[in-house]
Amino acid sequence: MSYEQYKSYFRSAIDGMSGYTPGEQPKVMNLIKLNTNENPYPPSPEVLKVLKEYDAERLRLYPDPLCDKLRDVIAETYGCERENVIAGNGSDDILTIIFRSFTDSQHPVACLEPTYSLYPVLAGIQGCNVNKIQFNEDFSLPDDLLEKAASSNLLIITRPNAPTGNTFPLADIRRICAEFDGIVLIDEAYADFSDDNCLELAFEFNNVIVSRTVSKSYSLAGLRLGFAFACRELIEGMMKVKDSYSVDALTQAIGAAAIADQQYLQQTSTKIRASRQVLSDELRKIGFDIVESQANFIFAAPPHGEGEKIFKFLRGENIIVRYFPGEITGKYIRITVGNDEQNKALLEALHRFYS
Repeated sequence: MSYEQYKSYFRSAIDGMSGYTPGEQPKVMNLIKLNTNENPYPPSPEVLKVLKEYDAERLRLYPDPLCDKLRDVIAETYGCERENVIAGNGSDDILTIIFRSFTDSQHPVACLEPTYSLYPVLAGIQGCNVNKIQFNEDFSLPDDLLEKAASSNLLIITRPNAPTGNTFPLADIRRICAEFDGIVLIDEAYADFSDDNCLELAFEFNNVIVSRTVSKSYSLAGLRLGFAFACRELIEGMMKVKDSYSVDALTQAIGAAAIADQQYLQQTSTKIRASRQVLSDELRKIGFDIVESQANFIFAAPPHGEGEKIFKFLRGENIIVRYFPGEITGKYIRITVGNDEQNKALLEALHRFYS
C-alpha cells in the first residue's frame, strides 16, 4: 500500500517527543529473565481461587467504574477510608491521571535524575516542561532540591528509586512535603521491599499523593492494577480525570483478593529481601560496586564500570538484565532479584567471566 506524502496531524508536543521504552519482554524460551523487576514467586493462592470460581457470565456487564469494593479492601488493609483511594490500570495509569490533573504547558513537573523514564514521556504528552534535578554522586537527595523544584506544580520522588533501588530518610521527605508549594507524588512501586514507607504522609498533608502497584510485591505484573492514596479532595479531583472503566471486573476481584492476603505478601517479600542481601554480598565479592537497595532489584556497577559489556555477556549466557545507557547509568546493570536457582545461575556466569 502506498500513500501520498505524509503530513503530520499530531500536536507538535507529540511529534517532538520520544516514546517510553519498556523493559524487553523476550519471546525466546529458556531465558533467565531478570530485567523487569517481576516477582519470581506466584501470586497469592487467593488469586487462583478467584480465577477458578469467577462467573464468566458477569463479563458481559460493565465493571464498577469507581472500584468501590476494591477500594474498600485497600482502605481496610492500609488503614484509611475509601475516599482516600483511587485505583487505575496499573500504576502507570495512576501516573497518567496525575499528570493530566496537575501538569500542562503552564504547570511544570520536577523529578530526580536518574529515575523512572516514563515521567518525561507523560510530561511530553501534556506539553509540560520537565525540571530534572540531579542526585548527589551517591544517589542521595541534593540539599537544594526544594529550591530547584520551586517553579514546578508537581514534584515526583520515587522511593525506593528506580533504577538505583536506594531510599531517602523519611524525615527529609516529610520536610519536603511540608515546604513544597505544589503536589508531591511519592511513587512507592517498590515500597513493600523497603524497611519503611511514606504512606502516612498521604494522610498528614493535603498536597501529597502516594502511589502503589500490585505488579511487583503482589506478583501480578500481568494484571495491570495500581492505586494511590491522598486526601479526599485530591482523590475527588483525580476521579474526574480517570477513564470511566479503566479497571476491568476480573482485575478488581483478583486485586482485592491479593491485597487482602497480607500474610502471603509478607512471606514472599521477606524471601526476596533475604535473597537481595545474599546476591548483593556475592556481587561485592566479585568486585561489583552496589547501591544499597530497598527494592526487588540491585543496581550494580561491574569492575571498571563495564555495564554494557557485562549486559551483553550475560545476554549471551541467556540471562537478561537491564542496561541504561548514559554517563552515570551506563556504568551499571540493574538486576532483578530472582529465586535461588536464577540468582545462582547469574553468579555462576559472572564467576566464569571474571575467572
